[in-house]
Amino acid sequence: MKFRTEIDIKPWSEPIGYDTEILCLGSCFASNIARRLQRNKFKVTDSPTGILFNPASIAQSVDMMLRAAKGERVVREDHMVSLEGRWVNYDMHSSVSGATPAEAVELMQQKFVDGGNALNKCDLLIVTLGTAWCYEHRESGRVVANCHKQPSKLFNRRLLSVAEVVEALTSIVERASGRVLFTVSPVRHIGEGMEDNALSKAILRVAVSELSERYGKGIDYFPSYEIMMDDLRDYRFYDNDMVHPSSMAVDYIAEKFFDAALTDDAKSLMQRVQKVVASAEHRPFDPSSEAYKTFCRKQIEDIAALSNVNLKEEKAHFERMLQINL
Repeated sequence: MKFRTEIDIKPWSEPIGYDTEILCLGSCFASNIARRLQRNKFKVTDSPTGILFNPASIAQSVDMMLRAAKGERVVREDHMVSLEGRWVNYDMHSSVSGATPAEAVELMQQKFVDGGNALNKCDLLIVTLGTAWCYEHRESGRVVANCHKQPSKLFNRRLLSVAEVVEALTSIVERASGRVLFTVSPVRHIGEGMEDNALSKAILRVAVSELSERYGKGIDYFPSYEIMMDDLRDYRFYDNDMVHPSSMAVDYIAEKFFDAALTDDAKSLMQRVQKVVASAEHRPFDPSSEAYKTFCRKQIEDIAALSNVNLKEEKAHFERMLQINL
């Protein structure tokens, strides 16, 4: 008997390897995937501007990144606001902030430059779409990436249409230097209300489908939302807030992603990398023992055999442990 409906995900026609340059943009689920890619030592950049929820904000951020990479000053100082003693900007997540307006502006400008540089060289751009609901700043008329707890009277809340989402995603695709993978975030935006959340997710999914039909091979879709809703349809797979997927659920979705997206060589190499990373995280019972010194030397040898993977931190850790125990 089968007690769940697993989603069959076909392997990619052009899978990725350890030489693939990856950039992740979008909602917090994009960062979840980026962190797992980073832990496995893939060449990945997590969104320099922080979490971005709606397609219009992501497209706007992509445009600002590329202009900043060309030397243009793109940070709008009229979008700077104070939040709990820190200075933030409507065009970025609150994770990017400064103690003073000048400090914040310089940091934000650099983040846009970093994002533009990553966009210009990435082979794969992963974009996770969180919601089709957006907030427009009434004074400037621009869609904001984050309201930063400012008074609601400053914004207009509205739902992006399928056509508007397609337009935003098209601008992202046409600016990308490589392939683009879209996914709809499995995080439920219950603050919008369950009906509005369902409508929002449907708009995002339809828009990606229309874009895929238009561009064909250069666009991929990964069903993270569908895996969460149809395969892991149980509250035990949610975090305590009953909104975000649990770490176990994200790990499961990431495994599905790795199975479909990686080359066979990359999968094999990743297993070896995981052993080294786990060994570096291990805390020995007796770090001064000869057995642990032998263990460290063996790990350094294994790292040397993985010369095409960046394991500098792990190598430094084992060398440091040997130095301490001399």
